Amino acid sequence: MTAPSSEVGPLRLGEQIPDGSFLSVLTHRGEAPSWEPGSGSTGDLPEATTVLALTWSDGVVMAGDRRATAGNLIAHRRVRKVYPADDHSAVAISGTAGMAVELIKLFQTELEHYEKIEGNRLSLDGKANFLARMIRGNLALAFQGLIVIPLFCGYDHDQSTGRLFSFDVVGGTYDELHYATTGSGGMEARAFLKSAWRDDLAPDEAVATAVEALVAAAEEDAATGGPDPRRGIFPNVLVVTEAGVAELTDDELEPIVDQVLAGRP
Repeated sequence: MTAPSSEVGPLRLGEQIPDGSFLSVLTHRGEAPSWEPGSGSTGDLPEATTVLALTWSDGVVMAGDRRATAGNLIAHRRVRKVYPADDHSAVAISGTAGMAVELIKLFQTELEHYEKIEGNRLSLDGKANFLARMIRGNLALAFQGLIVIPLFCGYDHDQSTGRLFSFDVVGGTYDELHYATTGSGGMEARAFLKSAWRDDLAPDEAVATAVEALVAAAEEDAATGGPDPRRGIFPNVLVVTEAGVAELTDDELEPIVDQVLAGRP
């Protein structure tokens, strides 16, 4: 295989690229996204904080708070941290917010590209492994403080169940059984889920449990923003089932949030 020319242009018939991924096509054309860290501190870059996922009888609930911080300041109050990856999977971000959003957008495009090229969807394990490879590709920047660690979940049609995956900074992939958290408030959220999760959670109970875990994290972690009904700030919550991915609206979340806040000691 010959090295690609430095001249950017359309792919020619029969031209080879390193693999069939959309990122490889962009890299070949010189259009791949890149991040060049400067010599300054990364402390002023917005950081996405707490996200979590938990299984219930028919699928997975994934949720994230809305706060992004820059050092000891609140940078944004309405950041979106939970996204559909495709029709039957979802991904949540924590870490350097701008890079995390770019990674998720590219991941979404890669899954769509694969389906169009192959005429079939990747398995859920294949999607998780591909996301791990993307995290591993960011390793050099992670060592410089630009860290991105997502959560991934989806409905596995082969096993007829919802599944979720966590990752580490070097792309290690972990198939979690019942719940997973990441971000600055992840330990507090995980401690709550450890005591609250049950294998017979109903859909509304699963959503309420996810919201309360975020509230518990916000009570202990300053970087995590709890729900603020007065300002109309509610968590991002996606529910993944055999039927697909559904996002709860603020109107649907408001009574759940009110009930959770009223029940907190």
